[in-house]
Amino acid sequence: MPPLILASSSIYRQQLLARLGLTFQSHSPDIDETPIAGETAAQLVLRLAQQKAQTLTGQYEDALIIGSDQVASLGQQILSKPGNHSNALKQLAACSGKTVTFYTGLALLNSTNQQLQSCVEPFSVQFRTLSTQAIERYLQHEQPYDCAGSFKMEGLGISLFERLSGDDPNSLVGLPLIQLVTMLANEGIDVP
Repeated sequence: MPPLILASSSIYRQQLLARLGLTFQSHSPDIDETPIAGETAAQLVLRLAQQKAQTLTGQYEDALIIGSDQVASLGQQILSKPGNHSNALKQLAACSGKTVTFYTGLALLNSTNQQLQSCVEPFSVQFRTLSTQAIERYLQHEQPYDCAGSFKMEGLGISLFERLSGDDPNSLVGLPLIQLVTMLANEGIDVP
């Protein structure tokens, strides 16, 4: 099996990939993640996932490189990582009682032959109606300032939702494992 490289420094993606029981290395690509004018959330994450994988081909010439990126979308508005408490409070207040769609882009690049597989995995979340006090309690507990949409689904964030809808709940955390297993199988790697 060629080396498996995760083009990410995200601890959440590393934890998800580790579930597959495969040996891998993690290397953070240095790319500009600024959206292009007119780019939809799905177009953005697909471009960034592909770019993350392609950026590492010079360093890993005989590897399978996984790129992934995620954004949340409230209507046409892209919700980025909040970065701080104030922004997270605003994001969660805006999401209260509404449906937010998370788009996770996934790319698997075989750097030997430049074969690129990619997809976008959508996942929708219906938020409960949240009081300011409930949002404050949640933010104080989890401090999800490095997470798209201002929550950690794998933690207390699950209490913010009424309903989840999508094919792979792992995509909500940041790495669609069901699609990744299919892509790896296309490269001759069977999991488990």
